[in-house]
Amino acid sequence: MNKKIGAKKPERSELGRVRDRLTFLYLEHAKLNRQDSAILVMDSRGTVCVPAAVVSVLMLGPGVDVTHRAMELIGTSGMGVIWVGEHGVRQYAYGRPLNHASTLLEAQARLVSNSKTRVAVARKMYQMRFKDEDVSDLSMQELRGKEGARVRRVYREQSKQSKVDWSRREYNPDDFNAGTPINKALTAAHQALYGLSYSVISALGASAGLGFVHTGHDLSFVYDFADLYKAKYSIPIAFNMTAKVGDDKDIASKTRLAMRDAFKDGNILSKMVVDLKYLLGEADLEEDVDSLSLWDDKLGLQEMGVQYHEIEEDESV
Repeated sequence: MNKKIGAKKPERSELGRVRDRLTFLYLEHAKLNRQDSAILVMDSRGTVCVPAAVVSVLMLGPGVDVTHRAMELIGTSGMGVIWVGEHGVRQYAYGRPLNHASTLLEAQARLVSNSKTRVAVARKMYQMRFKDEDVSDLSMQELRGKEGARVRRVYREQSKQSKVDWSRREYNPDDFNAGTPINKALTAAHQALYGLSYSVISALGASAGLGFVHTGHDLSFVYDFADLYKAKYSIPIAFNMTAKVGDDKDIASKTRLAMRDAFKDGNILSKMVVDLKYLLGEADLEEDVDSLSLWDDKLGLQEMGVQYHEIEEDESV
């Protein structure tokens, strides 16, 4: 008789909901293994256990080795995992979602495939940023111009408040350290926000690639979604951290830590879950619905696991 090793696979009802989890954990130069229901993280500083069901997404940087057992636990616990480059500048791969239902994905595909509904969702996104103005009659070009002016104003205001010089946003993804301190901080802050946005989109079963404003990239919707929160989170945190540490060689890691603290204090995961459902028109969707049906062009959804040829034979008698 074979003896099972480690904890049993958890039921979906036992897993932490997306909105209740910690935001993200960035790791580099570490070895990841499994100990019961926790991820065992080992590096030069020691060993810690990370409960798998309470983290939204793991961002794995350079020098990370992951065992098969660790990946098995990550998959069964619904923890998002993203493999990124140094300082989180690039994304190379990602894992499976927590939600197995396709409701949001189907809604997203319908909305993005029709020009009228696509524009309507894009306007929803812009309306969330311009709460005191009516943008329902603005074209996409007008909305882009309005958003561009808003972002430039946010940069100017943060520069003035933090007393950090600002000229323009620029960075070289192939040479992170060539950027100015504020641009390095912005890159680190935005990447943390992209990682969290991806984890929510993926965990709820939507597509990271089906964007409404951005298009043509496998992370188009991530960029759409993250843009909703930059003015409140990543931009001010980047300016404040630059004012605090200047040209510190660890400005990226310190900025990520500041982002994580802000995410926790601001309860952003709960807001992201609500916002995503609102944008895709599924505000009442239950996150843990897990069903599989058969599609029929005339009868609608049909029950799976039924021997339909036997039913047809009986009806023909």
